[in-house]
Amino acid sequence: MKRLSKIMCHVTAYRLWQAPFAQKKLAPVRQYNNLDRARRVLDVGCGPGTNTSSFEQAEYLGLDWSPSYVDYASRRFGRKFIVADVCSYDPPPGVLYDFILVNSFLHHIDDDNSLRILSKLKELLAEDGHVHILDLLMPENPSVARLLARWDRGDFARPIERWKELFSVHFEPVVIEPFQLTTCGISLWHMVYFKGRARQ
Repeated sequence: MKRLSKIMCHVTAYRLWQAPFAQKKLAPVRQYNNLDRARRVLDVGCGPGTNTSSFEQAEYLGLDWSPSYVDYASRRFGRKFIVADVCSYDPPPGVLYDFILVNSFLHHIDDDNSLRILSKLKELLAEDGHVHILDLLMPENPSVARLLARWDRGDFARPIERWKELFSVHFEPVVIEPFQLTTCGISLWHMVYFKGRARQ
């Protein structure tokens, strides 16, 4: 019981912080894609299932290395979630994903390991599929958004040019677009959306 309370406290804190921005974060993904057409979705770093409800019609798998997040998401959404490091995840034979989502994950990961993850995602992507990455930009000028980026638990918020370089090693860009998450007219976070197809 004590363990369950601790899990719920951790997950609740995450959801209270993220919930007001969850749909805003996905706005550019929705702008450039019809999510109803996604057939097989891999949600990498899925947390407590923040994105799950956007893919009700698809075959969905959420991966996260936090057992508490996976436990919560499994109970709440009744979909498939696995505790795993994506680099060691092996799908069933013949299974590839046409829609791979990486939402606010790579700014917790250094360059070398980010490239390892992106290389693995390329292997998991169906021939006609795309990877969709949302992540934190480090603004160049002093601002509330720059301060919040520095306070974030992730140590690897990057300027947009560095994100482009990392993404483009394994994926050919289809869309790369900066956007902002705001409240009361104040820009709180600068983000980037990247959509890419696997390089041949």
